[in-house]
Formats: sequence, C-alpha cells, structure tokens
Amino acid sequence: MTKTRLLAGTALLAAALALGPGAAAQTAAPARAATPSAKSTVKASPQLEPKAMDLLRAMSASLTASQSMAFTAVTTYESPSSVGPSLAYATSSEVLLQRPDRLRVVTLGDGPPAEYYYDGKTITAFAPAENLVAVAPAPSTIDAMLKQAFDNAAIYFPFADVVGSDPFKTITEGLTKAFYIGQSKVVGGTTTEMVAIASNEMFMQIWIGADDKLPRKMRAMFRGDPLQLRHQVELSNWKLDPVIAAEAFAAANAANAKKIDFAAPKAPSAAKKAAKASAKAQ
Repeated sequence: MTKTRLLAGTALLAAALALGPGAAAQTAAPARAATPSAKSTVKASPQLEPKAMDLLRAMSASLTASQSMAFTAVTTYESPSSVGPSLAYATSSEVLLQRPDRLRVVTLGDGPPAEYYYDGKTITAFAPAENLVAVAPAPSTIDAMLKQAFDNAAIYFPFADVVGSDPFKTITEGLTKAFYIGQSKVVGGTTTEMVAIASNEMFMQIWIGADDKLPRKMRAMFRGDPLQLRHQVELSNWKLDPVIAAEAFAAANAANAKKIDFAAPKAPSAAKKAAKASAKAQ
C-alpha cells in the first residue's frame, strides 16, 4: 500500500479551505499524517490466504463492473483528548462517481459542510457556510486526481480505495498477511464476509457483502501511529449505474463564492503564536 492511499480516518472538509480550528480538526488525517515516513519492523514473508484474496478480488470486480455508482460514506475517526481516552468524530458524505473522470462528494455533517466536484479537468472544493471556493486544474482520471489532491492540498477521502480504477491492486499492494475471519449478519443489514489484511504500514478489517460483494465497512489502524487511533468508514445506500444528470459534477452553488488558493493550510508562524499567547495573558 502506497503512502498516498486514502483509506479510513478523516472528515472531508478540504484542507485547501483552511477554515479555522474546527475545520482543521475535521481536515487532519490523523493516522496518515502521522505515518507517511513511518517504517515498521515487520519483515515476515507474505501470508495471503486464498479465500481472503478471492473475496478482495471479487469486491474489486463488483466495484469496477459499473460505469457509475452512488453511495453514502459514514466515517468515524478517533482523536486524542485531554483526559486520555480518544474521542470519536463522525461525518456523513454522499458520493457520486462516473468512470473514469467524474467524482462528487458532499459532506453534510458532523462538522462544517463541504462539497467537492471533479469533472475531468478541474477539482473544486467549496465551503458553503463560509462561501469560500478553491479551484485547481486536475488530471484526466480519478486515480490521478485523488493523488494530486492529497499531495497538493491534503484532501483526504477515506473511501478512495473503492472509487479507484483497480481497488484490488490498491488494497493488496504491499500486503504481508491476509486472512478470512468469518461471516457477520450485523453490518449493513446484510450478510457480510469479514477479511483482515496487514502490511508494514497498517492493519485493516473489511466487511464485504456475501451476495453483492460490495464493501460495507472498513476499519483501520496504522502501525506508525503511537496512539493506535482507529479509523472506520461504513458504506451504504449503494446504487450501481444510476442515471446521472449532465450537470451533476458542476459546482453551481459555488459560482458566487470567494475564491482562495487551492493549497494545504499552513501552520501559524511563531510570531502569530506568540502574539496570541500574549493577548491571552493580558
């Protein structure tokens, strides 16, 4: 699994919009931010159970068989608290995809609402509450756009593994272990097959629909995270090959928004921090 893989673990307010402390908490990718350069000591040779790999392969085939799809992604991620145990935060996003070059993500809550539109030429990040918009040229495929958005603006989609052109390749890259756990009748209101996978970077459990082979839940922990925070995304309301309006990937609501740079927010300078500390002391 590459460092730019965007698994589970964060809300979807664009870092590009830098909307203050609340937005920053929503934007940060706790595990991914903590572990890009982390090196694990795990050196075991791959132990990949055929049944687990077959389920992952079937899941990928189910996802890529459709030219378009829509689903709801509810993301829960943990963040350190001042009292010790981690706090859990959640967001809900409506995702619409049309291969190979259209993606829309509308995140309604919790946290500030955010909207993302990719039309094969540009990516737009819109914060409706603050009426701010950032637009940047984008490459011609969803895969390349996701990588660019993460590299250039720290925009991090926790469900990116399932919207790429080859989910099987993305999920299984660098695996050292994969095994089948068993069935569950609890997740997603259907029977699912549970699979666990591990690499030098992370450990993840995936719930896959027994009949439709669609992913229902993904739960991950990153080895390089000293706090061992957990990140989870639940996927529901699947619609495969829905009819999509031509204007579905246009940011019409952002037409009159104030334009800002499409870039990751910068940490406050030492001078600003000192000034704030002085003001509080007074």
